[in-house]
Amino acid sequence: MTHAGDVLGVDGCRAGWVGIVLASDGTVRGVFGTTMAELAAGAGPVDAVGIDMPLHVTDEVEPRASDLAARLHLGPKRSSLFLTPPRAAYLAPTYAEACAVSRRLTGKAPSRQAWALGPKIFDVEAWCEGVDIPVREVHPEVSFSLLAGAPILASKATWAGLEARRAALAAAGIVVPVDLGDAGRAGPDDVLDAAVAAWSARRIARGEARCFPDNAPPGAPAIWA
Repeated sequence: MTHAGDVLGVDGCRAGWVGIVLASDGTVRGVFGTTMAELAAGAGPVDAVGIDMPLHVTDEVEPRASDLAARLHLGPKRSSLFLTPPRAAYLAPTYAEACAVSRRLTGKAPSRQAWALGPKIFDVEAWCEGVDIPVREVHPEVSFSLLAGAPILASKATWAGLEARRAALAAAGIVVPVDLGDAGRAGPDDVLDAAVAAWSARRIARGEARCFPDNAPPGAPAIWA
């Protein structure tokens, strides 16, 4: 096992980005930014970043192998992971045009929620150009499934689902503080997703993380947990 310093988990939220920093001394703190660059500046130096956002979005017409592998792993929770549409769909100025582009390329239209991620995907890509640490795509439900030993079936939009996720994090020594500063403006589910993304980032920094699909080639789309 490799020692890891501070790591950062990130999730998109309505107002921008929410992050959870797991410090090497065991402390947990929240950060917020309207852009990824702003959030990263607030987080300070870290050894790895886990982010709940599609990376390596291309114009391949087949579904990403990473999405399919992670959905297979999630089983009854597979619908929580959206299939990533082609890049051309994200470049379309309206959802209707994105659907037309995607249908022409793949035969299927993306969900509105998946298409709406476009601005955040491009924000992350721009930030990543100047970053020299591991930045890996994660998916919170995949991470929680490994942390808890199985997918957490209760929705994160419910009290039972939130408590199950908080308990799983606490069992791993990750107790999110009540006062998160500006990060507290994010929804509770976004905060917990950022926290488990940080758990995955720590595993990435230590060389312990699992990759979906297994043995993905360098530079290929992959989801880490």
